[in-house]
Amino acid sequence: MTTTTGSRSGTALDTSGAEGATRGTTTIADTVVATIAGIAVRETEGIHALGGGASRALGAVKEKVSRSSDPRRGVKVEVGEKQTAIDVDVVVEYGARIRDTAKDLRKQVTDAVETMTGLEVVEINIRVLDVHVPGSDEDEDTEGASSSSRVE
Repeated sequence: MTTTTGSRSGTALDTSGAEGATRGTTTIADTVVATIAGIAVRETEGIHALGGGASRALGAVKEKVSRSSDPRRGVKVEVGEKQTAIDVDVVVEYGARIRDTAKDLRKQVTDAVETMTGLEVVEINIRVLDVHVPGSDEDEDTEGASSSSRVE
């Protein structure tokens, strides 16, 4: 049964005792599943970042202000009674085999979510939004400096 209270939602897991009597419920919020998935994605080799350009830019500002990163950025989940579906937006490292990286990502996320929550992961949709080229971050700063010096 999915429970919704205000803006929080989650799933109530059956916690039957050995005798078959219900001793209560455990509710896992959607944000918990998204956090677990986000951390697992970041631990996958070949992944540079999560989220699209606007999401990453907004996230960078939030990180500077709050001094903490949001592991849910770029992750969307749908949680049911016993199953969950996950969508992730990623930027891969240049040179990484995208097909192999996606396979590793699915395994890493599935293992983490199923182990920690007991929910069955039925689907993980991956959108590869960009490829990160090493050194491109510094190149962007250099280009910005040279273009501003051309105009007085």
